[in-house]
Amino acid sequence: MPHTRLRVPAETDRRLAGGFDRIRREHQLPAAFPRAVLDEADWMAQSPAHAGKDHTDLPLVTIDPPGAMDLDQAVCIERQGTGYRVWYAIADVGAFVRPGGAVDAEARARGETVYMPDGKIPLHPPVLSEGAASLLPGADRPAALWRVDLDAEGRTIGADVQRALVRSRERLDYDYVQAAVDTGTADGTLGLLAEVGRLRLALERERGGVTLPTPDQEITPAPQGGYRVEYRTPLPAEAWNAQISLLVGMAAAAMMLDAELGVLRVLPPPRPGDLAKVRRVAAALEVPWPQGATYGSVVHDLDPSGPRQAAFLHESRVLLRGSGYVAFAGEPPPLADHFAVAAPYAHVTAPLRRLADRYATEVCLAIAAGEPVPEEVQQALPALPEIMSVSGRRAGAVERACVDLVEAFLLRDRIGDTFQAAVIDVDERRSGGLVQLLDPAVIARCDGADLPLGARIAVRLAQADPATREVRFTVA
Repeated sequence: MPHTRLRVPAETDRRLAGGFDRIRREHQLPAAFPRAVLDEADWMAQSPAHAGKDHTDLPLVTIDPPGAMDLDQAVCIERQGTGYRVWYAIADVGAFVRPGGAVDAEARARGETVYMPDGKIPLHPPVLSEGAASLLPGADRPAALWRVDLDAEGRTIGADVQRALVRSRERLDYDYVQAAVDTGTADGTLGLLAEVGRLRLALERERGGVTLPTPDQEITPAPQGGYRVEYRTPLPAEAWNAQISLLVGMAAAAMMLDAELGVLRVLPPPRPGDLAKVRRVAAALEVPWPQGATYGSVVHDLDPSGPRQAAFLHESRVLLRGSGYVAFAGEPPPLADHFAVAAPYAHVTAPLRRLADRYATEVCLAIAAGEPVPEEVQQALPALPEIMSVSGRRAGAVERACVDLVEAFLLRDRIGDTFQAAVIDVDERRSGGLVQLLDPAVIARCDGADLPLGARIAVRLAQADPATREVRFTVA
């Protein structure tokens, strides 16, 4: 399922900050790392366990949101004959985390980094995740360095990974990359990122993959004081960068399936009944679904700002439910594909933020080197799906609670006001549904009989309670 990235200004109202603190307590998020974990991290930051071939000559760059310090990936793209060579350096967390040690145990308890609008609860101590293990510019860092060769159409023709020493040249953000491409000043990796990214997006459409055009919610200071919440459409540069990550995750999955050992990220195909329902919704909302077209190709060019298309996108998310992890040793699992990727896929590109990525990377490094996968890695694989399931549910619940809190907080003084909204979901079992306000960027419950799915209607705010994080509308 796609996630909502909720951004808030650095200086946040203390009442809103208090609400975030309540969410941390409700979900029992850890407040700090135990002393033993911090001490071990401090020690390992000074003496990483692995060394690899020196590849500090590669002109790698990182591309992340502004201010990010936990930099998992750095990229360099070169022309290779009529095709391309993608170098993708991934932070070598295994070089800093001792199997069975205090940092390892704490990471297994946390599972993944939990992001909140006013901060994060990291998977690893910052001395590693934002320091010694992060691919910060100008610093030599151990990495799992992928080399993926592509043909002229962007198809993978070879892939390898090895431990290496790398040095990122620059820390870039998406706005910078997009501006460079739009103004024609992008060269080297940035120019080729757009080129390869577009090719990979075309291949995604061809194989039936799905990328939902879901906008972010962003909180900004209002001119008259206070805050406002707006929709922010992701830039094309973000999609190009994501395609490089997907490319490497697909290469990792293929490598582990060939070796019959590893852990995959999987998503089952939709149930026939769900697919039939979504097709009916498309017809009712007049969203074109040509005969033989895949769901991915249908949603690829939709505009989420249009009420009918927004309603269809929301209703069709049912097709993307049920993702998880599967570990295997020996016979490949019956379900090895990820429906949204339309191929086997593995999480390997964010080991600073997700536990499974470190273990999958260790498997791939051993396979590529022709060496046995370390016994402690093999022993850890069976438990990973449950660890990641628990941590993923917790992170999702925290995300939803934060969105609900912010929306209730921003609307708390507007009870009785009327807003224009699009009906994006209708409850089949009881009266009412969900509406998406045009301004501010809020999605909330609306009470009323026979709401017209995909229509634009006027709604009146009936409740906005930051204490309960509940927002409700009625038909105006």
